[in-house]
Amino acid sequence: MQSDMACWRASGRYGWRSAVPGSGYVRPGLRVEPSTGSSTANNGPVPTTEGRPPHGSAQRDRPALHRLWPAGGDPGPLSDDDILAAYPTPDGDSLLRVNFVSSVDGSVTLKGRSGTLGGAADRRVFHLLRVACDAVMVAAGTIRIEQYGPLGVAEPLQRMRQEQGRTPDPVLVIVTRRLVFDPNHPLFAQAPQRPVIVTTEDTRAEAGDRFSKVADVLGFGSGDVDLTAAVAALAARGLRHVLCEGGPHLLGSLLVPDLVDELCLTLAPKLVGPGPGRIVAGAPGPVRDLALGHVFASGDELFLRYVRP
Repeated sequence: MQSDMACWRASGRYGWRSAVPGSGYVRPGLRVEPSTGSSTANNGPVPTTEGRPPHGSAQRDRPALHRLWPAGGDPGPLSDDDILAAYPTPDGDSLLRVNFVSSVDGSVTLKGRSGTLGGAADRRVFHLLRVACDAVMVAAGTIRIEQYGPLGVAEPLQRMRQEQGRTPDPVLVIVTRRLVFDPNHPLFAQAPQRPVIVTTEDTRAEAGDRFSKVADVLGFGSGDVDLTAAVAALAARGLRHVLCEGGPHLLGSLLVPDLVDELCLTLAPKLVGPGPGRIVAGAPGPVRDLALGHVFASGDELFLRYVRP
């Protein structure tokens, strides 16, 4: 089945809802008021589905992706099913997939946010990667910077998820040491799936009860979150296929214990210059070799998938 992708985005790198006419995708940090079409800061209530592009418009206008490598097969534009097939998940086994966007000179942000780096094709792949996971893992800092709201996907993507035997929406997993969120925030109060908060044992004991009505709070480690134990606990809860959307410090913490199975990197055709950081930050860890899984292209934007050899 090929989805029409006339979708709205609840949260993440690309904000709340589409503010790009006819695109079916969203602009960072904006939501469109159904009555006026005006944009406001992303701190209001969860948007309704009114005002979405007409059914099928995003299908016509969405950016085409082509396979550059490996060669062979149909050279035409890739369908949603083609793209999903290129990002498989193992039956019965766990997978931790990381998705980032970077400029060609290595910047992870533009004007302070990652969503301003990628183009419409990046938004398309970003949406589809949320189909092929049980949970979306995000660090607390990225939640705040990228203005995450309730984690939901559009109805066409919900159908695709259900065809894979998954829940209609993925579970949001928030990694935080301090747990300074407001439990009344729509991120929790209006979440389509009950979120999971991964924190330290001490923070869970001190602040976990405040979130008991809106989230499951799990504590691992002292001082820093024990991510090895956390990932194992998620798998035990049936959340075996995890998509990590950042940020750089969380990626660095996942790399040290060798938890990352796959890195999906959008290479944006931009030279940002000095200042912004890389996709990874934190203490140095062991160097790992990866194998190239595929290269897709949309115009001058490249989509690289690296996997364990």
